[in-house]
Amino acid sequence: MKEYKLGSIVMMKKQHPCQTNEFEITRIGADIKIKCCKCNRTIMLPRIEFNKKLKKVIKF
Repeated sequence: MKEYKLGSIVMMKKQHPCQTNEFEITRIGADIKIKCCKCNRTIMLPRIEFNKKLKKVIKF
């Protein structure tokens, strides 16, 4: 299991349309909400899908 917490900066496998793949975790629960570090858009993903798409944790 990958270790992350609220406020962690994570790198996802696929890039966001704004050409970055770094996101900040803003909510953790059954769903995980992430915010793009470049354009500040938010994305809500189910935890299982988030864990599949997570590449690595940059800043814990």
